[in-house]
Amino acid sequence: MPRKIIGHGTWYDKMALDVIQKEKRLKRGLSPLRTESGIGASGIPHIGSLADATRSHAVSLAIENQGVPSELIAFSDDKDGLRKVPIGFPSDLKKYLGFPVTSIPDPFGSCHKSFGEHVTSLLLEALDACNIRFRFISGTDIYRRGLLNEQIEVLLKNSTKVGEIVKEEVGQEKYVDALPYFPVCQRCSRIYTTKAYEFLPEESTILYVCEGMDIAGSWIAGCGHRGEVDYRLGEGKLSWKAGEFAARWAALGISFEAYGKDIADSVRVNDRICREVLGFEPPLHVQYEVFLDKSGKKISKSTGNVFTPQVWFRYGSPQSLLLLTLKRFTGTRTLSVVDIPQYMDELDELEDEFFGKKRTTELTDKSKLAGLYLYCWGLNPPKCPDVHVPYNLLVRLAKVAPKDSEMDFIKEKLLSYGYSADAKSVESRIRYALNWVKDFEEVEGRKITLSEVEIQAVAELITILELEEDADAVQGAIFKTARKYKLKPRQFFEILYTALLGVPRGPRLGPYVIDVGRQNVIKALRKFV
Repeated sequence: MPRKIIGHGTWYDKMALDVIQKEKRLKRGLSPLRTESGIGASGIPHIGSLADATRSHAVSLAIENQGVPSELIAFSDDKDGLRKVPIGFPSDLKKYLGFPVTSIPDPFGSCHKSFGEHVTSLLLEALDACNIRFRFISGTDIYRRGLLNEQIEVLLKNSTKVGEIVKEEVGQEKYVDALPYFPVCQRCSRIYTTKAYEFLPEESTILYVCEGMDIAGSWIAGCGHRGEVDYRLGEGKLSWKAGEFAARWAALGISFEAYGKDIADSVRVNDRICREVLGFEPPLHVQYEVFLDKSGKKISKSTGNVFTPQVWFRYGSPQSLLLLTLKRFTGTRTLSVVDIPQYMDELDELEDEFFGKKRTTELTDKSKLAGLYLYCWGLNPPKCPDVHVPYNLLVRLAKVAPKDSEMDFIKEKLLSYGYSADAKSVESRIRYALNWVKDFEEVEGRKITLSEVEIQAVAELITILELEEDADAVQGAIFKTARKYKLKPRQFFEILYTALLGVPRGPRLGPYVIDVGRQNVIKALRKFV
């Protein structure tokens, strides 16, 4: 008996159903169900930052698809203090360590009001490019407007219980003595150098001393100032680990938030604080793995190995980036710019699946693949399939195109290969390829494993290509070589297309080999023999 398909058959549809059923059990109302994504504002946002938002957005879309209103909250932690100068930023930012990022001047000029606003805008621009619908909330603004005041008061009145939960869950005793709140020092303007030690509920004030802060083993001394702040005026912020997550969930009514395993302890602490102190059942969570660079290091805005959405958009479409972030939720993945062509071609394959140009035998697999394609387009897909030109084909044509007439040359060649070259999407793809050629040598081919006979056939074809200069003769040689080694011609052509273009189909190979240069083709094929 076939398994019942929920929604569009993806993980996001199943999660949406779980969220809806949980909220129904809690009887909290269903209009709207909110998902949340945190936006770090202390460094250049990377693809992992975008993925956090795209996944929550997909859950929101799936909730709406099941008939329940939903929205994504993009919450910027821009009240956060700067803990480290990110690599690539001016070194004189060191004087602002410990300052809230929205009180630090924009280091890149006057295009934004602050450091925090500048880096936040980069992720918001990427979300817009991907057609992600969201409601933006600034941490600085939400504290200033007092939208967390009710939760702050409860947490401060129950600070002993909060401290006990933190100690029980992660063994940290810091909040046994200190309140879970960081005032902004009225003298030196830093936030994490302060220790809040007493709450005066009748006056809505918090007493503090500016003692200092430890950042990655380095101590930043406080100014020693003793003062008091009114939490209702946004003169500080809750501790992220000891209550801010919980306060946001309760105040904003969040039903779903995914998180990376690097903050799993903080989420576990905040779940208990939310439930046991604030009396709000925390949102449904799912833990995801982080993206690693090819060296195995976590992609991080502070360590300098940042792979940003803006870099992706130079070489690939927003939908191909969404495919990367949505195709798999769990499991650590290594990531590099060189993966972009693969995702561009994979999106084409997914589109073929969606429009029935490829056949999948399993109904559930077909539904899942079609659903993934739909979410890459925000459930608003094209009405018909696009022109699919292999990425590597465009790159190789871009490499041999005459200077100052690259676009016309490549379009002309595409027409001769039987591709429609007038679509706007084709021009976009050509621009991606031209950018690639400006910055890189070539596209890495897909890894394929050949049998001994197939290796011998490719090796013989290389020998032929060293001598043969005629396109028709090259085309004929491919057929002859396949027959000599008792390979089906279609099988041999698929091997060559995959080796040269990364996809199993493409233009007529004889003319293509001559157009892009026999030596370029030979160089690519030698990697497989």
